[in-house]
Parts: sequence; structure tokens; C-alpha cells
Amino acid sequence: MGVPFEALLPYGIMLGMFAFTGFSVGQLKEMQNGGKKTRRGLDAWDNVMMQRDRRLTGFARGQTDKPEAPPGFELNNPWRMEQRFI
Repeated sequence: MGVPFEALLPYGIMLGMFAFTGFSVGQLKEMQNGGKKTRRGLDAWDNVMMQRDRRLTGFARGQTDKPEAPPGFELNNPWRMEQRFI
């Protein structure tokens, strides 16, 4: 005896919603990265460089070809200096 197709409609709807949600989240993440794929397995150095790129260009994955930093960037350093002993 076969299964009526009406019993499979909710499963098809759920599968379609999962596919739509996965595609939408992927597209949103790609838009947030300036059209590039998301990065995985980032270490501390990658995070620092991505913060630097965000301050320079506005995107965490953005890069610039300008040889000089914009005004005010020379004082915008993420590294904290240690206090020297006198």
C-alpha cells in the first residue's frame, strides 16, 4: 500500500524552509564580508589584521592599495604598549 502524497507535504515544506534558511544565512554572511567567503579557523594574528583592515576600509576582509594611511590612523593602533620601568 502506498503512502498518500498529502502525508509527505509537511516534510517537503520543512525541507524547503531549511534550504531557504541555509541559503539566506550564507548570502548574508557573504554580503557582510564584502562579497568574499567567510573565514574559519582564525588565530590572534588574523583577528588583528582583520581589525586593521576594517579600520582602513570599513570591511573586515577589505584591502586597499593606497600607499599612505588615512588621517588619524597613525594614532589608531590596536597594540597596547607596556609601561616602562624608570
